[in-house]
Amino acid sequence: MTEDFLSDLAGLRFSKGHGTGNDFVLVADPAGVHEITPEATALLCDRHLGIGADGLIRAVRSQELPEGRHLLLTHPEAEWFMDYRNADGSVSEMCGNGVRVFVAFLLRERLASLEEGQALTIGTRAGVKVVVRTGNGYAVDMGPWEFIFPEHAAAKGTDSLVEAGGLEVARPALSVSMGNPHTVVALAHDAELAGTDLHHAPAVDPAPAHGTNVEFVVPAEPLVQDGTGNISMRVHERGVGETQSCGTGACAAAVAIRYWAGEGAPDSWSVHVPGGTVGVRFFPGVDGREHVELSGPARIVADGVLA
Repeated sequence: MTEDFLSDLAGLRFSKGHGTGNDFVLVADPAGVHEITPEATALLCDRHLGIGADGLIRAVRSQELPEGRHLLLTHPEAEWFMDYRNADGSVSEMCGNGVRVFVAFLLRERLASLEEGQALTIGTRAGVKVVVRTGNGYAVDMGPWEFIFPEHAAAKGTDSLVEAGGLEVARPALSVSMGNPHTVVALAHDAELAGTDLHHAPAVDPAPAHGTNVEFVVPAEPLVQDGTGNISMRVHERGVGETQSCGTGACAAAVAIRYWAGEGAPDSWSVHVPGGTVGVRFFPGVDGREHVELSGPARIVADGVLA
């Protein structure tokens, strides 16, 4: 039965890549001729029966998808669309680590060119993302952030309670949208972070309408060093489970800790995840809203052909 899910994809080339341990299967489908079903995605991402990954990314020209054609009306330079699926086959709006790996894949496949300091506009289900090539990876304008439950955030500083294995009582949390939903929990120390069981999805009450990714975060002591905030994070991703890193989650975690830290909190942050470290920077966007930039490495580690 499992072979049936992949029979239509036989002979399709793929690559495997990661950004700070957040790993992806990537396929090039410029004309949008391959239908990759949720079942096929789940099988390809299975770490025992497939290639193994946190998600699957299809590179397709924006003009081949309804979402992409909509973006081209205002951003004609967004030639490529990042069609991203979680490991369970569900569609996701955006992935911060994934978009860096996606650009590395486009360059590897010679579907795009990008010199250091140059920018490439990518279409996603969370809008366009502008990716700049840096000396040691890529920096992405992730767009503006916003609270999912702004009235609760303003009144109490938190908006929900989160239960997870290893935590004796439910913890207050703050829900942040980075184009996809996140719920951030602050913990007291590294031992508490290490002892949190993320084999099962944490329970969030109330939860955002379409589910949420949950970040557990420990602020460094001192929080700010040389003008940069430092936090450590683990994450349970919606539709995936615990991952080594989550780019949008790192941004959401920095948003929440910065908000809780109050006036004088820095605009630059280092977020330490099991797979490495990513940078987060807050800056004023041309739309008048505060934007978040995510920076970090991206690597393509293998190529193959689906049997």
